[in-house]
Amino acid sequence: MMSTNQVNYLDAVVLGAGFSGLYMLHSLREAGFTTRVYEAGDGVGGVWYWNRYPGARCDIESIYYNYSFSKELYQEWTWTSRFPEQPEILRYLNFVADKFDLRRDIQFNTRISAVHYDETSNRWKVQMNDGTSVTAKYFISGAGCLSAANLPKFNGLESFKGEWYHTGKWPQEKVDFKGKRVGVIGTGSSGVQAIPVIAKEADHLTVFQRTPQYTMPARNHPYASEFINQTKANFNEIKRQMRESPTGNGIQIRTISALSDPPEKRHQVYEKAWEEGGYALTSAYYDLFINEEANHTAADFIRSKIKEIVRNPEIAEKLLPNYYFGTKRPILDTDYYETFNRENVTLVDVKKAPIVEITPKGLRTKEMEYELDILIFATGYDGLTGPLFKIDIRGKDGVSLKEKWKEGSMVRTYLGLATAGFPNFFMITGPESPSVLVNMPTAIEQHVEWITDCLDYLREHNVEIFETTVEAEEAWSKHCREVAEMTLYVKTDSWYTGANIAGKPRSFLIYLGGFDTYKHKCNEVAASGYNGFTLSIKDVLSEKGSI
Repeated sequence: MMSTNQVNYLDAVVLGAGFSGLYMLHSLREAGFTTRVYEAGDGVGGVWYWNRYPGARCDIESIYYNYSFSKELYQEWTWTSRFPEQPEILRYLNFVADKFDLRRDIQFNTRISAVHYDETSNRWKVQMNDGTSVTAKYFISGAGCLSAANLPKFNGLESFKGEWYHTGKWPQEKVDFKGKRVGVIGTGSSGVQAIPVIAKEADHLTVFQRTPQYTMPARNHPYASEFINQTKANFNEIKRQMRESPTGNGIQIRTISALSDPPEKRHQVYEKAWEEGGYALTSAYYDLFINEEANHTAADFIRSKIKEIVRNPEIAEKLLPNYYFGTKRPILDTDYYETFNRENVTLVDVKKAPIVEITPKGLRTKEMEYELDILIFATGYDGLTGPLFKIDIRGKDGVSLKEKWKEGSMVRTYLGLATAGFPNFFMITGPESPSVLVNMPTAIEQHVEWITDCLDYLREHNVEIFETTVEAEEAWSKHCREVAEMTLYVKTDSWYTGANIAGKPRSFLIYLGGFDTYKHKCNEVAASGYNGFTLSIKDVLSEKGSI
């Protein structure tokens, strides 16, 4: 932990010590900027520090789910399996922190509560929950897209006599389910991962499902040493694939339409993808997320698999999704559908019989009460804007970010990196960047390197204030909306659109044009001398054109 008696004026303050914050710290420190990271937890890891729930596992193959900025790091670390579990990812991030001696510039157990821009000094004042504060020229958010846990307001929760947990705030000590009656609310990614694991240990598990999910088998397996050696030998090619592909990883999307193959051939393609596991099925055809008819072919295939796997037809029927495949977060699972063949598992449709209240003994729906010893909320997150709204961020004229973005349709950024009225403020994988729909470590590295190069440019040219223009952010936001409207994503209520949060305005805040296209745009902006930003050198404004 950084000593609190060190200088309180910094070049940059970084929020969070996850994938984003660790690399941002390393990159800025290497460039000669005084930098401090503030982290609410007592260790590094970000989302992988907090998400310790049973079955927590990455859904990107591990050879791609890591940093690629250092060949030496890639050679020194060895993943054990195709899709790593949370403890292994956390070990990896601790390994990174140790290798690059990052902890000396991280202050743990410290939550940033407010960040206010001072127009007199052109500095950010950063206030901590312990009453201390620092000032910095630049404030950089590495809070991530999914760090604000969503706990819906259930009547009576405070009366519950048993234990309750949220998957996004799981305790460090093991939770013992043996001999217990357990209830899980939610069947998104964390629920789908946790349910099969808990079912094997609990006396009885009751799953409260609002929306059935399309999930695909992960087909996780240990890595053979030959594969690891080959991967490390091919580092340069893997890095190229990650940084130049639409998805930010090694997945290649087939360039033909689902409708161009006859039904028999298409079924074979889907069967092969199902057996291969991972996201092979989502990349089976290029038009699955832009063409309704093409999407129906994949959705029908998965529904047929559910009917094959789940032996009880009534339960299988409850598990059949009826929205566009892939337009909620695509989920990978290990024995999820098979879990509903177990005698100690009950599935409750809470769309048909809504939850009325939490009682001292358990949970009551419109139809009946379920007695429970442990209740688990797998209810996800307030995504994309939620992590930023947890902090009182105020830009020019004291306007808060929450005020500026008070309506979902009013969220405006330029490239997901900056927003007008908030000078010298950067967001890593912010709203309207590719973020969660590409490989996150790749997206993070691209943003960190762009920000570092930008700050280096500003220092070299004696720029005091760096701020995007209203015209640039409006044009970029318009472009993001136009691209999204060409897809099926906007036709489904999901956490992508904010539909999982009561009262949150609906909007789609992820850039869908592909990571490679997005990266090219960012590079163009930098090469132009930061077209779309206003650069202030002392008291003289030099305005660049908008996109």
